[in-house]
Amino acid sequence: MHLMVRIMQELSSQHEYLQLKARYEALQRNQRNLLGEDLGSLSSKELESLERQLDMSLKQIRSLRTQYMLDELTNLQRKEHFLNEANKNLKQRLMEGYQLSALQLHSSADEMGYSRQISQPQDDGFFHPLECDPTLQIEYQVADPMEVITAGPSVNNYMSGWLP
Repeated sequence: MHLMVRIMQELSSQHEYLQLKARYEALQRNQRNLLGEDLGSLSSKELESLERQLDMSLKQIRSLRTQYMLDELTNLQRKEHFLNEANKNLKQRLMEGYQLSALQLHSSADEMGYSRQISQPQDDGFFHPLECDPTLQIEYQVADPMEVITAGPSVNNYMSGWLP
């Protein structure tokens, strides 16, 4: 009885092996067919089935690719929005910094007694305000532009009598 069970197990194992081997060969053949190889032995129905499989696979691939591109576009739009917000915040901080600097300069000028408003004269007998145009204009005209290029420290640039 023990021997009979053993023989049945061997037959079952051998049958299972043959089934797995046939399945393996069918999968290999199917893979070659999907790659476009060994198509000569296929019937027209098998070729149509293969064509449908390939069409469905292409649709899935295109759908997956489209979804990937849409996800990537969404990520890029999110990054663009983030960078625009960061840029806006940096511009605002920069403008606040300029305003703060101008305010500090103006307040320190006020503290020092320098302001753009005309101050009332103090009648202490020593200081008297000058009445003049507060702008200073300096103009320098060069007849020959080469003079500016060649100008520089040399003995000829000093007034006579200043050098020993």
